[in-house]
Amino acid sequence: MSRPVTLFTGQWADLPLETMCEKTSSFGYDGIELACWGDHFEVDRADEAYCKEKLALLKKHDLELYAISTHLVSQAVCDNIDARHQSILPDYIWGDGDPEGVRQRAAEEMKKTAAAARRLGVKVVNGFTGSSIWHLLYSFPPVSDDLIDKGYQDFASRWIPILDEFKKQGVRYGLEVHPTEIAFDIASAERALEAVDHHPAFGFNYDPSHFGYQGVDYVEFIYRFSERIFHVHIKDAKWSDVPTEAGVFGGHIPFGDRRRFWDFASPGRGDTNLEEIIRALNRIQYDGPLSVEWEDPGMDREHGATEACEFVKDLDFKPAAQAFDDAFQKD
Repeated sequence: MSRPVTLFTGQWADLPLETMCEKTSSFGYDGIELACWGDHFEVDRADEAYCKEKLALLKKHDLELYAISTHLVSQAVCDNIDARHQSILPDYIWGDGDPEGVRQRAAEEMKKTAAAARRLGVKVVNGFTGSSIWHLLYSFPPVSDDLIDKGYQDFASRWIPILDEFKKQGVRYGLEVHPTEIAFDIASAERALEAVDHHPAFGFNYDPSHFGYQGVDYVEFIYRFSERIFHVHIKDAKWSDVPTEAGVFGGHIPFGDRRRFWDFASPGRGDTNLEEIIRALNRIQYDGPLSVEWEDPGMDREHGATEACEFVKDLDFKPAAQAFDDAFQKD
């Protein structure tokens, strides 16, 4: 299908964008997915002149732009705010740290992000939602249905005004379904859609690396939400086929520790069936970018990003234009 292969800059925000563009181009990518942190894309500065400057920089390096991503600020919209958030949020969002104030400022920033995306000419913003009920995942002490209902109601009340602004700006929001979010598997993704009444601006940034180790059918997710796959991350994960010291929940052990049950892996080096994902994307006629979100705690990132670009370009293929046995038939 010759989908563009792009690189997400979230894990590279320690580098100036000029340097990142040079590297992304040298790695062989067709485009870039800009993170809204570091100097890669700053929403509070994103007037027309700033956006034109960013686009000119990308053009200088022959890079296309299909999406921007705001995972850090968007996480704060629904979350139970604590000291962890201060380390990922801009000072003007954190403010005095009052939790409700942080959530409100994050929500306003999300609305501004939709307008900034329009100025850039991109149609998709990716990110998280946060969740007021993630801490209730394991139902002990027993969790009532009412508590979960209130969590989805909170999500809807905070996000529908944001999504309305996205719709007004002609931009869509792709939630990366992920642990700690209001949607982290198929069942919770369905419930999130229902909570916002299937808002036309709300869909998913599909990332299979968050599903496999949970035991979630990551290929079925594509078919179930075929009309809501707004963007795709190509990211891999590797999980053990034997019991380990730290299970699915990680045992408070950092990424890269050999005692973990699972870890992220460079595309093609994990256990995710990426070819079947390409076949599923072909079947639903997804023609957007395949964006590499490169994470592998055991590999040099420049080696990994270069290898990943080559791997994904080789992995992708056009769907069949006709049945293979049509040639057997007479005219």
